[in-house]
Amino acid sequence: MKAKSFFPAEWYPQMAVQLTWPHAGTDWASSLTEVIPCYVEIAQAIAERQKLIIICHDTSEVRAQLKGCKLENIVLHALPTNDTWARDHGGITIIEEEKPVVLDFRFNGWGLKFAAHHDNLLTRRMYRDGLFSGELAYRNMQHLVLEGGALESDGEGTLLTTADCLLAPNRNDHLSKTEIETELKKAFHLQRILWLHYGYLEGDDTDSHIDTLARFCDQQTIAYVHCEDDTDVHYEALKKMESELQLFKTLDGRPYRLVPLPMAEMAMDEEGHRLPATYANFLIINGAVLLPFYGNADKDEQAKEALQAAFPQHEIIGINCEPLIRQHGSLHCITMQYPEGVVNVQ
Repeated sequence: MKAKSFFPAEWYPQMAVQLTWPHAGTDWASSLTEVIPCYVEIAQAIAERQKLIIICHDTSEVRAQLKGCKLENIVLHALPTNDTWARDHGGITIIEEEKPVVLDFRFNGWGLKFAAHHDNLLTRRMYRDGLFSGELAYRNMQHLVLEGGALESDGEGTLLTTADCLLAPNRNDHLSKTEIETELKKAFHLQRILWLHYGYLEGDDTDSHIDTLARFCDQQTIAYVHCEDDTDVHYEALKKMESELQLFKTLDGRPYRLVPLPMAEMAMDEEGHRLPATYANFLIINGAVLLPFYGNADKDEQAKEALQAAFPQHEIIGINCEPLIRQHGSLHCITMQYPEGVVNVQ
């Protein structure tokens, strides 16, 4: 029997997904013409299947950009924002006594790296403005710094995360690992936490968010970034991460089914710095998985085939996310899903 209180897996039935839209006051200012079409394509894929909330600077401007999208499934709402990484500033939903609760953790720009004074207020402002259901519980969790990209739930009481992120300076360094575990278990009704101590991506500002490295596909399956090139700077760390994953067991004591995803083709910025392209940064929605593509047809197709095997009942939709990695994130990073009963949209 399923517990009455739990942290839903991403494949749990969803009501809506949140996007926070780029504008001239964000770091996207110099690349809006490249990144807006990417956002529109993602918005279109989501709105075809479920509701979509877009937090934006100018609702009229964004509505005009969404031509071709299923507008009746889209809610536009204006709020001030610093940036667009909804995975990390969005509310995180749990089910408590069979009812949804939105948890509002503190977002501090990934350990005080970037300004976040507007983004940290978005979830409570959305609640204030009635975007969440009137019956829904809102819980202020601002005593703890936590980002959605750091958390992977199997929906059955297991959390997968990384030590590099949750134990990083300028987040919760006043707490020990044991104290952080206690906080997480209480907040998310967890039975256990699986910690990865290896694995990273160059160019990643998040201190190794789990959603860039390894993802639950179901309670028995984990997809992960696999590097075969022993000359790649990531090779040793990802090999050690793979070994850690091989030692993990499911709640009933069996090894996980591991699905290797190819290492994305090396992408560099204008100054010669590597960008954190990763196929692990996919988004599960109702009936589909949105998979970031990076312009290498062979590797894009390999990643799609791997995920199709992991999600045989889902449509795998590839979306060119080369513009997103220019700001050091990808598709999952710009989205946050809300389960059924959370969002107040018609």
